[in-house]
Amino acid sequence: MSPPEAAGNIEGNRVDRNKMNASELRASILDRVYALRDRLVGNKEFRERASRNLLTRPIAQHNARSLFDICAGFVYSQVLFACVRLDIFQILADGPQDLASLARRLKLEESEARRLLRAAASLGLVSVRGEGRYGLGTLGAAMVDNPGIAAMVEHHAHLYADLADPVALLRGEAKEKRLARYWAYAEAEDPRALPAESIDEYTALMGASQTMIAQEVLATNALATRRRLLDVGGGDGTFLMEVARRVPDLQLMLFDLPSVAARAETRFAQAGLSQRAAAVGGDFLRDPLPLGADVISLVRILHDHDDASVMTLLRAAHAALPRDGMLLIAEPMAPVPGRDAAAEAYFGFYLLAMGSGRPRSVGELQAMLREAGFGRSQQLGTPTPVLARALVAFRDEAPV
Repeated sequence: MSPPEAAGNIEGNRVDRNKMNASELRASILDRVYALRDRLVGNKEFRERASRNLLTRPIAQHNARSLFDICAGFVYSQVLFACVRLDIFQILADGPQDLASLARRLKLEESEARRLLRAAASLGLVSVRGEGRYGLGTLGAAMVDNPGIAAMVEHHAHLYADLADPVALLRGEAKEKRLARYWAYAEAEDPRALPAESIDEYTALMGASQTMIAQEVLATNALATRRRLLDVGGGDGTFLMEVARRVPDLQLMLFDLPSVAARAETRFAQAGLSQRAAAVGGDFLRDPLPLGADVISLVRILHDHDDASVMTLLRAAHAALPRDGMLLIAEPMAPVPGRDAAAEAYFGFYLLAMGSGRPRSVGELQAMLREAGFGRSQQLGTPTPVLARALVAFRDEAPV
């Protein structure tokens, strides 16, 4: 090594050490700040003083309320579940009603109907419209004619049963996993051989919510200039049928397990889409993806699978796309790992109960896309990120 090269290496190492020392210093300062905060908040006398002080009282009250809401979250969700199960939102869609009438329709004693309606009103699901009268609340109105949300609320009974002992679930000691059984093909030796009836319920659930997700994806306008779309894991075709309605010149293909693809093919025919849409049966973790599409969509697919399976699928998508091809990923993503309750708390434990997958940030997905051979990638804005974020990646000229 020449003296200039050696000097350059020494200088480079010094810069790296300085960067590391600066990073360690920032981390050390933050640790000390957080340690002080934790000692104060954890001190009973300090909390009592903070609750009395005019400046700190709002913070103390907010923290107490937030902690209580976390404790009460299951009860809140069960109030929603009761409203869905009793069809309250559809009943109130006809207009406000008095307590006596509602109690009769709900087949509840007036006292218990009042208890439920007041609880629902406190959560914004219904609203009090005068003495003993109730109408839709803002959140309840959003549930009307929205079968996807109602189906998910009903479905959560499986998740709540699995979360009865969260520590056992985390340690892998849970005796029964209702959600894993519901997701039949997750533990099947060969999912392609599963009969239709074993996955009908899950397919129907996914189909019920796909219209909402399609609206998020279509709002990005990512499909406007594409010629043929292959939707991998497309279920009963609900997503593609919504795409067909909004992007009339786009040719459509669906790839899913044989029994699921057969259902989609029937729905395409019934909708008059046989000339535009085709369904192909197979297993995207075992079989090559169909060729001919210049855009492949993975809609709520990757977060259901572990990293090795995700890489298998991303490489398969890369191999199936032409040089100008684009991959579209749409699913809940964590903006910042560990700081998003919907991604990290809800989907983290949902996927644990299901038996595979994890929520990933945009940065994590972009790193996996690069490893699979994709070049440029870009996050697209969606109207409701909690439902789905969108990420597009473009194929390199040389396959992996």
